Amino acid sequence: MTRPVDHIAGQTWHGRKGATGNGFRYSIDYVLLDAEAPARAPWPFRRNGRGLVSLHDRDHGGAPGDGRGAVWAREVLAEHQVTGVERIDLLAQPRVLGYVFNPVSFWLARDVGGALIAVIAEVTNTFGDRHSYLCRHADLSPIRPTDRLSAVKLMHVSPFQPIEGGYVFRFDITDERIGVWIDYSHGKGGVYATLTGKRRPLGTAAMLRAMLRRPLGARRVMGLIHWQALKLWWKGARYRARPEAPATEVSS
Repeated sequence: MTRPVDHIAGQTWHGRKGATGNGFRYSIDYVLLDAEAPARAPWPFRRNGRGLVSLHDRDHGGAPGDGRGAVWAREVLAEHQVTGVERIDLLAQPRVLGYVFNPVSFWLARDVGGALIAVIAEVTNTFGDRHSYLCRHADLSPIRPTDRLSAVKLMHVSPFQPIEGGYVFRFDITDERIGVWIDYSHGKGGVYATLTGKRRPLGTAAMLRAMLRRPLGARRVMGLIHWQALKLWWKGARYRARPEAPATEVSS
């Protein structure tokens, strides 16, 4: 049974905490789909195939470019005793003209009643490392919009931030919109990041408009990341060398 794909023409905002301040906001395109069902979408979008816009299993659920998609997500949930999962959705930036980079994408696990009971936040840095953080309540009760779920930071993301510290995640995923808030703190420093936007069925006109407004897709995102890094270096933020990637693939 095919399922429709949703398009989120969203906004992301990042604000740096601490002595060297920096903040920016930019528009970004995400898709949200059932990770285990064939996609029903207009012709510019392809699932595991070539298209102007596409989403491939190999980009998610494992090392970048060598992922296993929803099979991996099911295994992770089972290993961490997350039971009763009826459906897994994937919220991610798609490939545009064959290129993709997702600083963070999200596996959304729902129970038979449709309640969100677990989220796997899949974080990828610009060095090619990846680590995922499993967010859920100990009793697997539904994740409410006001709930704050914590995780210890294990992977190097920005060369201007230490590994030490922790994340606090908040999720508000409805049929109309998505909202993700990530608060990373270490002492008096850290970063606050958000992703928000309305959900709409993925349509040809909206997709082509997004490509005209943001024609480079994830290439643009990569360029913006390096532009902000240059600004931080210019402001005198301390640069940290890249350490070894975490030995574990997932933490909770």
